[in-house]
Amino acid sequence: MKAISISAAIVALAATVSAHGGVGKYIIGSTEYPGWQPYNSATGQSTIQRQYSSFDPILTPTGTNIRCNNQGQTSQLHAPINAGDKITAVWTQWTHAEGPVTVYMAKCPGSCAGFDGSGAVWFKIDEAGLMSGTVNKGQWGNTVVLNTLKWTSTIPASLAPGNYIIRHEVLALHQANTPQFYPECAQLTVSGSGSASPSGSYLCALPGCFSMSDPGVTIDIYTSTATTYKVPGPPVWPNGSVVSPPVSVTSSPPTVTSTASTAPQPTTSTTTGGSVAKYGQCGGIGYSGATTCISSTCTKVNDYYYQCL
Repeated sequence: MKAISISAAIVALAATVSAHGGVGKYIIGSTEYPGWQPYNSATGQSTIQRQYSSFDPILTPTGTNIRCNNQGQTSQLHAPINAGDKITAVWTQWTHAEGPVTVYMAKCPGSCAGFDGSGAVWFKIDEAGLMSGTVNKGQWGNTVVLNTLKWTSTIPASLAPGNYIIRHEVLALHQANTPQFYPECAQLTVSGSGSASPSGSYLCALPGCFSMSDPGVTIDIYTSTATTYKVPGPPVWPNGSVVSPPVSVTSSPPTVTSTASTAPQPTTSTTTGGSVAKYGQCGGIGYSGATTCISSTCTKVNDYYYQCL
């Protein structure tokens, strides 16, 4: 009996180690929307998120699974959100610190329940690559997800109303020459008075927005000490950056121009005194640790994560 218990524990541990992570729910305002549970039976699951099969990575961006980590499954549900409002993706688990976070959207021709995401319809509303330091020892968008399991983005205020797919992707670069893509999608109904839609070079198809030969995909972070990194894919749609998404880093770390007296204050945190080393967390929703930086400025990365930069 004891041997059976040990074997069961080993199997469970192996499953945990092999499972890297995925978005498990979404938060819009005060409402939480449960995501798809890939290891549970499909029976009884009802969610705005498109089905995906596991927490394991996609190792090449050339197939249709790169769209939403599935083979075309959609959902019958859409979450309502106003243009200009925030949406937070919450990961069930995440294990890698190195790599970029990107958030795409695609407008559906009617209900998203009948749209597979094909064509040059995807545009980027948010991204964060290397935020500070060097590629092999710096702070990345993925570092925020690792520390908080959350990423908050703003739906562009000028975006035209309609049904949209929103796609969150974390690209893990911890294994040299073997990039790991983790995309998940959900369905939204956007309301508002906006009339803008992206066009031209801001639109791309999946697969096709990026390739295995892109410098931001092929980079070996362990042999480089570069302080810049180009996030794969198209540029962030300018109408998205107007409403100040939490992080919008393209080819270089952010330039911090604020001083101690003007830096964004972590008003949602509980100040407990003390001091935080450079690159440490110093604020954010739910954070209750020290908020004073030793030799840098407490700077907002997103609503859930302030960092000494």
